[in-house]
Amino acid sequence: MLHSHLRYISIIVLIFQCAVLKAQNHDIRVVGKVVEANSNQPIAYATISILSNSEMKPITGGITKDDGSFSITTKASDFYIEISFMGYTTKSFPSFEIKNQMIDLKTVVLEENQEALDEVFIRAEKSQTEFKLDKRVFNVGRDLSTTGASVFEVLNNVPSVNVNIEGEVSLRGNQGVQILIDGKPSVIAGNDGNALGTITADMIEKIEVITNPSAKYDAQGTSGIINIVIKKSDKRGLNGSATLNMGVPNSNSFGLSLNRRTEKFNFFSQMGIGLRTFPNETESINRNLSNDTIISSSGESAFDEKFNNILIGADYYINSRNVVTLSGSYAFETEDQGVTSFFTQETQNDMGVWRRNETTEATNPKLRYELQYKKDFKRHKDQTLLFSALGSSFRKDQSSEFQNTTLAGNSNDLRQRSRTDYKLEEFTFKLDYTHPFLEKYAFETGAQYVINIVGNDFEVSDFENGDWVSIPEFTNLFDFTQKVFGLYATTAYEGDVWGLKIGLRMEQTDIDTLLETTNEENDQDYVNLFPSAHTSYNLTDNFSLQLGYSRRINRPGLRSLNPFSSIRNNFSISTGNPKLQPEFTNSYEFTGIQKLDKASFSFSIYHRYTRDVIERITRFEDNVSLSQPENIGTNSTTGFEMNGKYSPSNWLTINGDFNINFFIRKGVFENTSFDFKGDRWSSRLTSKFKLPADFETEITGNYRSRFITLQQEIVENVFMDFGLRKKIFKGKTILNLSIRDVFASRINKSITSQPEFYLLNSRQRGRFVSFGISYGFGKGEAMEFSGRR
Repeated sequence: MLHSHLRYISIIVLIFQCAVLKAQNHDIRVVGKVVEANSNQPIAYATISILSNSEMKPITGGITKDDGSFSITTKASDFYIEISFMGYTTKSFPSFEIKNQMIDLKTVVLEENQEALDEVFIRAEKSQTEFKLDKRVFNVGRDLSTTGASVFEVLNNVPSVNVNIEGEVSLRGNQGVQILIDGKPSVIAGNDGNALGTITADMIEKIEVITNPSAKYDAQGTSGIINIVIKKSDKRGLNGSATLNMGVPNSNSFGLSLNRRTEKFNFFSQMGIGLRTFPNETESINRNLSNDTIISSSGESAFDEKFNNILIGADYYINSRNVVTLSGSYAFETEDQGVTSFFTQETQNDMGVWRRNETTEATNPKLRYELQYKKDFKRHKDQTLLFSALGSSFRKDQSSEFQNTTLAGNSNDLRQRSRTDYKLEEFTFKLDYTHPFLEKYAFETGAQYVINIVGNDFEVSDFENGDWVSIPEFTNLFDFTQKVFGLYATTAYEGDVWGLKIGLRMEQTDIDTLLETTNEENDQDYVNLFPSAHTSYNLTDNFSLQLGYSRRINRPGLRSLNPFSSIRNNFSISTGNPKLQPEFTNSYEFTGIQKLDKASFSFSIYHRYTRDVIERITRFEDNVSLSQPENIGTNSTTGFEMNGKYSPSNWLTINGDFNINFFIRKGVFENTSFDFKGDRWSSRLTSKFKLPADFETEITGNYRSRFITLQQEIVENVFMDFGLRKKIFKGKTILNLSIRDVFASRINKSITSQPEFYLLNSRQRGRFVSFGISYGFGKGEAMEFSGRR
């Protein structure tokens, strides 16, 4: 009997073992979806772990897709499941139901773990600044890249860089900085919109700050370069923001920015629509000292602009070492401007008063497009080949009508109109190659070709005897073509303590200008060499000295070359000069940079010598001032600049900039000596406070001293800006209040005092108040979007 029972038990055990073995030979599939508790949005790249119950060790695992879903197979039979994502509470599944060899966990909801987040940020890698030969490199650490911050917040952590609460970037107090993406101009970094805001901190590898560019960069003068280097193949999901702005005067706009990254593609887009109004108050005095005739005017204007724009683009990652970028943007603007000015003419025997009304309409279509290819090499992480082609076109069709109405004295009734048909096309082709060798050496070479094509059909007419009669001296067709071809090569040694970089750039410039109606030509063709040299010495890990030299060129822009002018004020006319030559500058700069625990500080002593300086010369004929740029002599400038950033606590940051220079001008124009000496200085102080309840405030004070030019005195300027920001819904939404020129004290005023005449010109735009709300979705916080087009 016992043997019979044992036999049955043995049979049962054998059957059970066979069943277990059979089960072990079949895969079990674990499926489900992971979402965030607050927003119910899917969590991409969350970790799914299959762990052994007996050994508490991982058996297999995987990550979620962009939509939060996952599917993992295992042959194990004794296991439990864990689902985790950084900053969220881990969920464990020790028991589950297996149906048809599948475990369906359905929707798994993860909640934020604030304590874990704080611990990660404290222990995470900190962002740090490195001193390189001709630049400073800010490496973005996890303290920023894991917070969902925007590119503007990252820039605010870079020494010498400041971003105000409206998203305007400045370098050492100067907003003329050029922003590059991966070492090249980009549609994303253009001034036409705020697509730069689609870049978040987790996408950025490093930010390079260059205050005295080497021969690698365009020799055309800039106040500095900020180069944003994007990570190569970091996986991420969807980032975006929708923003609504309202303001007084009109500053109303809506913007939508999107960025989506997959393993092979990075798609980015932006669209915006809006209406902005720019008020203006002007005042002018023309005084003829020979006969004591005075013509004064005061006026108000309102410039209304409606705009809409769209930008789309994509990066395609062919593989880990090759990426192609294609992008384009289109914008269309309509302009309406009304100006009312009152003129008074006083002579010894008479006085006349009249009103001049102006109505102006214009349409401006804009198009930009870009193609880029970048290749990285296996032999060295810094060996790269980059080709980019950037094109743009702009048109302005504008018409204006003017009406003079006599109010007192002699009749000054007059009707005039002007017409402008303006076209601009620009193409930039760029090729750069970097080749590191022998560990601490690097060689760079490349070429650039830039083409500018401009056509400006301009006409001014008077209404006489019932017909419009063209005025010949104000009517013509101006054609401008500029082609600049550049080649460069640099070589560098960079050791742990000391380094040296030298380079040479050659640029061949071909400029053709033509006034078709009068057949006036001016062709220029010249070749120039632009050497550069930079050296640095790291005294300690936190203190570095840099010495740099470069030769720069400032080619006159279209505003300086275009011979046409506005006839808004017939007694104050400003035109361009098609015969203008470029300026050449030798720039020397010695800089010390100190990093402290809670502060960074830098100072610079610089000297710049410029020849063929471009200055405006004013002539006075028949009570009319005529201003035109001319090349006059040399300018020798020596200056001192310092700037610092201090964060005594996590709620307060102070940025300060100070610049003073002394200059010596020498030159002769039309047998008149213009030798003189002068000085000018400027300062800016910005305080940023983080207040309770996620409020942030920013106060900026600016001062620009009085200074003199060849003929003018530029009056001092002092003004203040204010900003307040509030984050709600855990940073997903930002409320923004901005007041520019709080006390309406920013007045641009110039005085020209000569033996034969006295001129005063003043312009003020006044106070701007705007309020915006931005909602961010995806992984990041809401992104700043200032409403600028």
